[in-house]
Amino acid sequence: MASPYDVTPVRSPSELPRILDLQRKNLPKAISADEMRAQGFVTVEHDVSALERMHALAPSIIANHAGELVAYALTMPRECRSLMPVLVPMFDLLDTLDYQGRPLGEQRFYVMGQICIDKAHRGVGLFDQLYAGHRELYRERFDVLVTEVATRNTRSLRAHERVGFKPLHTYRDATDEWAIVAWDWSEPSA
Repeated sequence: MASPYDVTPVRSPSELPRILDLQRKNLPKAISADEMRAQGFVTVEHDVSALERMHALAPSIIANHAGELVAYALTMPRECRSLMPVLVPMFDLLDTLDYQGRPLGEQRFYVMGQICIDKAHRGVGLFDQLYAGHRELYRERFDVLVTEVATRNTRSLRAHERVGFKPLHTYRDATDEWAIVAWDWSEPSA
C-alpha cells in the first residue's frame, strides 16, 4: 500500500515559510513541559533567509499530506555553520571529534539541522521516511550524517537510535546537555 505522504526534497521557496510555521508550533515556548517530555521539541528557530541559503547548498526533505506540509528534516552542510550563530559552537566541536578512528572533519559529513513532525502525523513512520529520503538523496555526496539532540529529548534520542544513529559525544553548553550522534551510511540500513 502506498504511503499517504509525499516525502520529497524542498522544491519551491514557497515551502520554506511552511517549514517555519511548523517549527514555531514545536519550540519550547509554544508547548508545555509535559508535552516536551512526551512528544519532543525543536530548539533552534530559523528564518526564511537562513533557510533559503541552506537550501541553495542542499535541499531539506519534507513531507506533505493532503497539500499541507506536515514534517521536515533540515539539511545543514558544513558551509551553513555561520548561518545560525547559535550553532557555531556545535560546528566548532565537530571539528575536534574523531569518528571511527579518524577526525570527523576529514570525512564527508553533514548535519541534520532539525527534524520535526506535526502532532497529528506522529507515530506513522514519517521520522524514518524523512531520514530514508536524506539517505537516498545524499549518500553519494556524504558518508556520515551527524546531529545533536538534547539529552532530555528522550523521544528523539530513541527515534534516532532506531534509524541507525550511534552516540559520538555528549557535552553541555549554556542552553542544555547535548548528545551528538552519527549515522554511518557505509553500514547497512537499520
